[in-house]
Amino acid sequence: MARVRKQNFFNTFGAVIKFVSFWIMVVIQLPIILILPRSKWSVKYMSFFMRVLLVLAGIKIRVHGKISSHRPLLVISNHISIFEIATFPVAFGGSFIAKKEMESWPLVGWVARKFGVVFIDRRPSHAVDALQQVQQTLATVSYPIFLFPEGTTTNGAYVKPFKSTLFNFVENSDVVVQPLVMNYRFRDGSPISDADMAEHFAYFNNSNQDMGPRCSRERSAFGQVFHIMMLGGFMVELTVLPPPPLAGMNRKQIAETLHKTVSDKYMELKDKHAK
Repeated sequence: MARVRKQNFFNTFGAVIKFVSFWIMVVIQLPIILILPRSKWSVKYMSFFMRVLLVLAGIKIRVHGKISSHRPLLVISNHISIFEIATFPVAFGGSFIAKKEMESWPLVGWVARKFGVVFIDRRPSHAVDALQQVQQTLATVSYPIFLFPEGTTTNGAYVKPFKSTLFNFVENSDVVVQPLVMNYRFRDGSPISDADMAEHFAYFNNSNQDMGPRCSRERSAFGQVFHIMMLGGFMVELTVLPPPPLAGMNRKQIAETLHKTVSDKYMELKDKHAK
């Protein structure tokens, strides 16, 4: 069984080279991103942009199943770290619904907006505007939109309850919602323990966790990218599930149904590989 690679001078030096290479790649591509219109073409370009990051970080992708060809399509998934932002566009194309705070992140927010990310303000006072924005986006794009209904990343030990307010626009609509389950493995496909997941691979705030192990040293987003480069990467396993029947359900029922579907499958796969 694989283990977390021990940190040493050579791993650290290699990660520095990769990290610097990534930023050189970003700087080189900024003019291209600048002139690209915010359209399906910029969304397609995101796939290429993110693929470079995955190669440098040593991230492998394994996909089971196919996403629906129906449009509008909302794909929902559990959320473990920032690498979902790279793996999903590479595996499936498409863009994201993200929390408003990300829009103000230096450089990241601007690039994400150019790549078709829809930022929504989840405060109750802005719920109507957020709903209209999401509905308009889903009705006009030809690619899938991804959403993380937990509203945050976790330590990977479990799936947090889904926020029902994020499904207001699904009620009585023609939007198909397809669940997706994501698991992290070592690059050889062997399981990662909950303790190693929390300490090394997940990206989360300890104060947001309800159960499971905690990280002894929380890292920034870019700090986590560097850390994964130093560890040599990992595998992201994506299991696509069939869209459940949601007709006639209200947003709370939709959230509960989707959460049970994703959580049950996630724990099944996690426990299966751990044995």
